[in-house]
Amino acid sequence: MINKWFPRIKAKPLSEVVKSRDAFIYLDRAMWTFGWTQPEDKRWTLVYSIWKLIANLLIQILLPISMVVEYVRGFKSFSANEFLSSLEIGVNIYGSSFKCTYTFLGYKKLQRAKRILDQLDESCVCDEEKLTVRRYVALGNLFYVMYHVMYSGFVVINFVGYLLKGRHAWRMYIPLLKPEDHFLSTSIAEFLLMITVVTMDQCTDVCALVYMLLARCHIVLLKDRLRNLRSDPEKTEDEYLQQLTQCVQDHRFILDYINAVRPVFSGTIFVQFLLIGVVLGLAMINIMFFSTFWTGLGTFLFMMDVCSETFPLCYLCDLMILDCQDLSNCIFHSNWLTASRCYKSTLVYFLQNLQQPITLTAGGVFPICMRTNLSMVKLAFSVVTVIQQFNLAEKFQ
Repeated sequence: MINKWFPRIKAKPLSEVVKSRDAFIYLDRAMWTFGWTQPEDKRWTLVYSIWKLIANLLIQILLPISMVVEYVRGFKSFSANEFLSSLEIGVNIYGSSFKCTYTFLGYKKLQRAKRILDQLDESCVCDEEKLTVRRYVALGNLFYVMYHVMYSGFVVINFVGYLLKGRHAWRMYIPLLKPEDHFLSTSIAEFLLMITVVTMDQCTDVCALVYMLLARCHIVLLKDRLRNLRSDPEKTEDEYLQQLTQCVQDHRFILDYINAVRPVFSGTIFVQFLLIGVVLGLAMINIMFFSTFWTGLGTFLFMMDVCSETFPLCYLCDLMILDCQDLSNCIFHSNWLTASRCYKSTLVYFLQNLQQPITLTAGGVFPICMRTNLSMVKLAFSVVTVIQQFNLAEKFQ
């Protein structure tokens, strides 16, 4: 059934034309909704710019401020469960504002990366390579749908849990509406605002993941081409050299692609690394000491969502590092011993370039890898340990 609603999550047959940039179809639609792209019809540029200003001013600036205002104005009325539930998402919303800013300011760089993908697609000539591209394209769209279900699921379950208790889930300050007098109206307004902000946050997280997924797709394809160099006895020496030269050019395109998206994702992942330990720590305290079943279920989903903001990307970056090591091994073990002198000199030059791994750093400080991710997550356990040692939770119960 889900394939009918989201047909792009299924790999297309060879009879249909598919490009690598098709992996961003669902993502681009969501980003277009928030004003992060550009209108296809230039006549709507002014209207679209006004919508971009209003949407991002409301969600990225006024919404975080409203939560702080509510902390100041109604702090004494908060229960411990309400305060932690609001604080954990509030901290994440402030981080999301920075992540969203990095993403939509990097729009031109992302468009440049898509054009490079179009050039890499030209090297996919055999059916096996085209099928590989189609699988990765479908996986990229599937990631968007999965993240949307996960992020929206947290909002729905958390909202219902607090609604059944007769309390607000996130306690936002909404002008002209008093929560005591307009409980249902303010609750629905909070729900709609939270759905919007988590969808924005989802776009920043899925954006980094899918762009790097397509990078790995073409690294895997390049690895297969290197492994099959000089394997066709019917080709001439000049054709072998041309084949190797094409591999060198594809590798150059992959490096250009990584360099295009690196400045965009470096900032977003840096912000997330700084927040993940604190946010998870607050969520764990909320579950362990203050939550009911429904509110605890919502907080647990929130923790899963926070982990998914960095874990898949870090794992993917580790795989890419291993793939880069395999690139040099594949070309070294190819059939080059009987090749011409020109072919061997080109191969040596290429081999030296392949031995430099493709790495990404968050803010130029933290390497984006599983080791860094686990180090940041450990901070959450440190926060819980401090709370337990000083019995701070019992003082608020």
